[in-house]
Amino acid sequence: MVGASHSIPVASASPASPVPAAAPAPPVVPAPRRPDARRGPGRERTRWWYENALGWPTAPGEPVRLRTGVRFDVLDVPAAAGYATLERLGRAGAFGAAGALGAAGTPGAPGAAGTCSPVPGFPVAVREERMLLLVAAGGAEELPGLLEWLDWGSLALDLTAVGAGGLVIAPLAPAPGPNGFAPSGVAPGGDAPDGPAGCGSDGLPPRPPGRDGLRGAAVWLRPPEPGREVEPSLPALSALGRAGAALDLARLVRTLATQCHRVRLTAGAPPRARPVARVG
Repeated sequence: MVGASHSIPVASASPASPVPAAAPAPPVVPAPRRPDARRGPGRERTRWWYENALGWPTAPGEPVRLRTGVRFDVLDVPAAAGYATLERLGRAGAFGAAGALGAAGTPGAPGAAGTCSPVPGFPVAVREERMLLLVAAGGAEELPGLLEWLDWGSLALDLTAVGAGGLVIAPLAPAPGPNGFAPSGVAPGGDAPDGPAGCGSDGLPPRPPGRDGLRGAAVWLRPPEPGREVEPSLPALSALGRAGAALDLARLVRTLATQCHRVRLTAGAPPRARPVARVG
């Protein structure tokens, strides 16, 4: 009918349905604590020390190997030639300020009177009858030209270098102790060798012990120091003529070549007769 109002059917509102309660969140389970690699097995501690304490790149796999050509190169020589080289350079004062990592004259500082900075100036390691001397990155490429320039290029010397793209077996990490890390090859809290501050009578660090645990392993004579950049201490050609700089690479190579040649000559010589004490 015209004018009649028509009611529009409206759906009756149904009572609000209850909202389901949220499911309780699962309990947070903390991740299992990883053992402190600094005090773990030797291999884990060694890799942790190089990668975290020093920031040196390592290669995957076992044994732990260091990548050369990134932070440093390595000169590989007979241990006898290496010891003779370090002794000669030390007597000549070649390390000087470069060997003093602390303030000169500070009690207990490397290079101070009455103390010994083992193999001062730059890190050096030994492995059985070989010595590994760290030099500035790029030094391996300079070695052939240096030997030619020093008139050693025509002789067969047991002097090699490992540079960019190379790998060397990492020396054992220093053992953790109550006062930090002890030198590699020395037990924490162990007795210091004879001589000032753990040095031998000749002022050089003692040769690594031949214990079964170290036999065949590389150990540091002078380890790198965590928290210190290693590059400023490494022998390099650019160090020539710079006061207070690292040892000049040319001087190091010349001395190494001389000592390697002497070792080669004496290797084929008959052994010296030992004096026999007369009785009666």
